[in-house]
Amino acid sequence: MARPELMVAIVGASRGLGLGLATEFLRRGARVIGTVREPAGGSGLHALVGSADGRLEIETADVTDGEGIAALRQRLARRRLDVLMVNAGVAGGDAQGYEEAFFRTMTVNVLGVMNVVRTLSVLMADNGALAVMSSGLGSVGRNSSGGMEPYRSSKAALNQSLRSFAAEHADAPWSTTAIAPGWVRTDMGGPGAPLDVETSCRGVADVLESRLGGRGCAFLDYRGEVIPW
Repeated sequence: MARPELMVAIVGASRGLGLGLATEFLRRGARVIGTVREPAGGSGLHALVGSADGRLEIETADVTDGEGIAALRQRLARRRLDVLMVNAGVAGGDAQGYEEAFFRTMTVNVLGVMNVVRTLSVLMADNGALAVMSSGLGSVGRNSSGGMEPYRSSKAALNQSLRSFAAEHADAPWSTTAIAPGWVRTDMGGPGAPLDVETSCRGVADVLESRLGGRGCAFLDYRGEVIPW
């Protein structure tokens, strides 16, 4: 179970895995700050407010808006985050052609996510866990089939960027983790995926809690198993 008053921030929590993680951490007794892109109510995250006993705060943020992320940091300046999970990402499958998909996935999945990491990492509590939502498809070592381009390459680039960030902050008193949630039945994963959101998010939450008090950078799946970079 999560420690009482564990402070968890989930960037990209309006639906899918982000919403599932917010639900799971609230169930564990944590306090949760979740972000949505649209300020108006109506998201799945907004629907949790009434049952969260005051432990859920909703912020507006778009990972592609650098000024907006900087403003979020200012709004949270007095907080210290035990867990920061950056969940935002796109598959790029609805783009018109490879070039458009490449720029879209790289802009959101790498540039946007790493801007959040670099901007909000100053809010990390000692012995905290900073993480990004990666994918098993981002493993260069496991790529023997190809496909899913350029999404696959965007996740590999995200992993590389996170490792660089971790190396630059080798003395930081918190861990960094790229997490692969498995193939999950979400809008992105599709109805044929073998995992449900609850199972994946329960595992991801376990991994994040296991990284509290840790150091260094790891690439792990939702079961806590090491994935080759």
